[in-house]
Amino acid sequence: MTTPDQMVQAVKTYVAAFDKGDPEMVVGLFAPDATVEDPVGTPPHVGHDAIRAFYAASMQTGAKLHLDEPVRVAGDTAAFAFHVSFAKPGMRVDVIDLFQFGEDGKVVSMKAFFGPTNMTGF
Repeated sequence: MTTPDQMVQAVKTYVAAFDKGDPEMVVGLFAPDATVEDPVGTPPHVGHDAIRAFYAASMQTGAKLHLDEPVRVAGDTAAFAFHVSFAKPGMRVDVIDLFQFGEDGKVVSMKAFFGPTNMTGF
């Protein structure tokens, strides 16, 4: 089973990879058949190719992630709050992500929770 420390490290690696603009590093955190639902309620991105394409496009926006610690861990899931900033001052999105982990330590499901009430400056 994935340890809490491994889950927290995966979250920190995710944030660092996004900020570096490295979709391959992000994809490396996910199981081959993982799902990414970002935001919840939209069609999921399934598998490495779809996840890679999603993150590559997201990174091209110039958005930066700022982790609002601590990461919360329960069972096989890590929940973490963060905010996204953009080049335009005042633009911000407040997000909570859930990473569910498989036995091998890879993320099998990612869900992002945010909506219009969590966006400012748009």
